[in-house]
Formats: sequence, structure tokens, C-alpha cells
Amino acid sequence: MICSSCRAALRTQRSPPAALLRPSSRSIVIAPRALLSTSASPRRSLSPRHLSSRATLSSSSTAALPSPTPARLYSSSSTPPQRQPTSIEDEDPLPAMTPAEASIAAVLSAALDPTFVLVQDVSGGCGSMYAIQIASRAFRGQTLLKQQRMVNAALGDRVKEWHGVQIRTVVPEEEE
Repeated sequence: MICSSCRAALRTQRSPPAALLRPSSRSIVIAPRALLSTSASPRRSLSPRHLSSRATLSSSSTAALPSPTPARLYSSSSTPPQRQPTSIEDEDPLPAMTPAEASIAAVLSAALDPTFVLVQDVSGGCGSMYAIQIASRAFRGQTLLKQQRMVNAALGDRVKEWHGVQIRTVVPEEEE
């Protein structure tokens, strides 16, 4: 079950909205260039019924048409070469934290002296559910339940404002 805040955040992330993809009888339908075949006659038009179904295109017809949308920015091939790390030391294995995530991590760092802490907003950006991964020497000898109670105690009343929290605790290996 998802809370209304999480549902609203998920709705804002969808693009394009499903209502725009379904043509209605009152709307004007403009066929995308990729749906038009190069061999189609100019008199033939596409009805809304044709646009609502998924069209399959052959690779020869799509190769000749220019792409109306730019390349996806999240694909690895579209990353500019100057932005790629030059060595393994330059890579940051952890994602950047938002200010809310960083403040939660700071509270945990002050209370538990962790060797590793990662806080992620898993609610879609609305701040109602967090996933916390933490490794601390303070967890040594404690049961899993006691470790999670220690994290809850460190967070205090902040947890009461959230829809949920996922806590993963780890005891770091002893260094000799």
C-alpha cells in the first residue's frame, strides 16, 4: 500500500501523462513522423484507432527518419567524455544526498559514530519514506532488534513524521 504523498510523487515522475497518449473524439490527432511510412500515399491519414495501438516499425523505415527527440541523458553513451571519471579514485560510489538525507545522516553520525552511512529517500522525493544503511562499531554484540532500536532512538521524533523507514544495520569487521 502506498500513501497519498508517495502516489502523488509517482504521478509527477511519469512523462508523458497517459491522458495525452490516448486521443479523444474532441482532440486533434497529429501523427508522429515516425508512424508515417515513406511509401504511404499523401491522401491516407491515420485514425485515432491506429494511433492508440502500438505501431511496429521496421528498422529500414526508422533509420531514414530523423529522430525528433534528443538522446536520453541517462544512458551511458550520451555522457560527455569530459564528465566521465578518469580513474577509479575519482568515482564516487555513493549517490549524492539531498539536504534532508544529509541531515538524517548527520544525526546518525553524531549519535552512533558509523564507519558507513547511506540515507536514501525511497518515496519518490516527497520525504515520507527513507532507506538507511549504517555500519557502526556500536552495534557489536547487539541483536539485530537492539541495533535497529539504537537507530530509532538516535533519530528520535523524526521517524514519527515519516510513512516508513527501512533500516539495514551492519557490524564492521574488526581491524587488527
